Amino acid sequence: MAFIDEAKFFVKAGDGGNGCLSFRRERFVPKGGPDGGDGGHGGSIFLKADRQLWSLLDFRFRSHFKAERGVHGMGKKQHGRKGKDTTVLVPTGSVIKDAETGEVLVDLVEDGQTFMAAEGGRGGWGNPHFATAQNRAPRIASKGKEGEERWLRIELKLLADVGLIGHPNAGKSTLLSKLSAANPKVADYPFTTLEPQLGVLQLDLHAPIVIADIPGLIEGAHEGHGLGHKFLRHIERTRLLLHLVDGAGEGDLPLEQHAILEGELRQFNEELLERRHLVVVNKIDLLAGGEDRREELLVAFRRKGYESMAVSALTGEGIEPLKQRIVDILEEMTP
Repeated sequence: MAFIDEAKFFVKAGDGGNGCLSFRRERFVPKGGPDGGDGGHGGSIFLKADRQLWSLLDFRFRSHFKAERGVHGMGKKQHGRKGKDTTVLVPTGSVIKDAETGEVLVDLVEDGQTFMAAEGGRGGWGNPHFATAQNRAPRIASKGKEGEERWLRIELKLLADVGLIGHPNAGKSTLLSKLSAANPKVADYPFTTLEPQLGVLQLDLHAPIVIADIPGLIEGAHEGHGLGHKFLRHIERTRLLLHLVDGAGEGDLPLEQHAILEGELRQFNEELLERRHLVVVNKIDLLAGGEDRREELLVAFRRKGYESMAVSALTGEGIEPLKQRIVDILEEMTP
């Protein structure tokens, strides 16, 4: 299933029904008064956050949403029925913007949170509203107001507890599969992950932890290089960032990879550097220097002030301690 995280769509609320111009006509009542009913209000369009949705795929097949117009008023003071509202379900984490101005209208972060995207037009008044002492038989009724209409843009920022970032081919997808029940595509070449992947870490006596794996970041990602820049916004809501580096790289390459990651985060959004970080040195099963090389890398990161752990996503070594550390950090951050 394709992952769609931005879309443009049109909303048109229902117009209000027209008021009715009518007079009471009964036998023996030759001059009955005005009895035109009011028009019904037009239906409105609402956007509602639904935590069971993870993509904007539905917007690929439908980009126009309309609500029902109000029914016109009728004689004998029969008011028109209100038009039916239209509710559009969107994933939690959706940011709604005005397509023309770019103004952020609402950030739907809570399940069930609702936003009125377009308000229905008011129904028109029947002629009884225009009766006066001087004009007891007004021959006027008002038309219903037009419903609001506009183009909107929706951007999805995934709601995840942990963001998994790293260079292409660092082993993120394999690590995600070991931390959770996710089954992402895994292969030994760069950019295997072409879109964000979500996994859920399930541990006894702890609430599920959602992990988001975004495509690999390369130098210049914030300028549009590679794939990761397109999805960086999906880690803006995470509480913990796992920096995955390829421990099998020679010399200072793992440290250089981490420095590039930090640089890209800084260029995209400096606030991301203030998040809690955990450096994960992967592929320790391929280290040429064995235990000595692993300790050398961990010490090097710690000297720079980074908490670090070593794992092999392929063999599973170090995965259980990493799971527990993720839980511990998130609990420390919980007020």
